[in-house]
Amino acid sequence: MAMNLASSGRSGRRSRRAPMAEINVTPFVDVMLVLLIIFMVTAPLLTSGVPVELPESRANPIDQTPDQVTISIDVGGTIYIDDVRIAAGGLPDALARIDQGGGASGPVIVLRADKALDYGRVMAVMGELNRSGFNSISLVTSGSVTPP
Repeated sequence: MAMNLASSGRSGRRSRRAPMAEINVTPFVDVMLVLLIIFMVTAPLLTSGVPVELPESRANPIDQTPDQVTISIDVGGTIYIDDVRIAAGGLPDALARIDQGGGASGPVIVLRADKALDYGRVMAVMGELNRSGFNSISLVTSGSVTPP
């Protein structure tokens, strides 16, 4: 509760202060910088949550597009579509539920497979992708500095 005690301490003078018209933006900038750092650190971790030991390659990196579908195969052979585990034998049904966009190209399929997997397992998944109408498949590898 505030009171105006103009007569106490001063002899009849009233001090009027002008309202402060400036906004202190320093705390706002500090918070924004902290948020920027947090997003910069966590953004690379959000690409795919399935832990896969990728094989090495000297291929150039591809651009990520918003209409891509990531299919991962872990070391045990379990298949994931965008971090959702697919039951054994359920890959054809899961691929049928993916919207192909009505265009000729459809979504970009990005295949991540563990390097310890059998070649036949990866080819079986690629064959099923082809059978479902996904003909443009990008294989993800980790970078390598030595040529094969």
